[in-house]
Amino acid sequence: MEKVSIFVDVQNIYYTTKQQFNSNFDYNKFWKLVTHQREVVAAFAYTTDRGDAKQIQFQNILRGIGFGVKLKPFISRADGSAKGDWDVGITIDIMEYAIKSDVIVLASGDGDFDVLINR
Repeated sequence: MEKVSIFVDVQNIYYTTKQQFNSNFDYNKFWKLVTHQREVVAAFAYTTDRGDAKQIQFQNILRGIGFGVKLKPFISRADGSAKGDWDVGITIDIMEYAIKSDVIVLASGDGDFDVLINR
């Protein structure tokens, strides 16, 4: 059975699906798709910590699906969007789990990961 590690840039996925598709990302469907007939080595969702009840509920949903949730302080941009600056943290985790995994799944629209992906 293939071993998979999953890494989700939550803020990036949220804004990409909202802006491009006017929709929400279906984490349950995504989980089923990427874990089908695979052994999960690691699964992390990287997001910001605002501390509000709605955000905490969402984080608990992610945990219930199977993700470990990694948090950074909430940074508000002038345009109203949020930034977590998780690029380095995600990259370090991917490098750590790459040797333990047959498949790496990175969900992000951030072009900064291009160098990592092409490595």
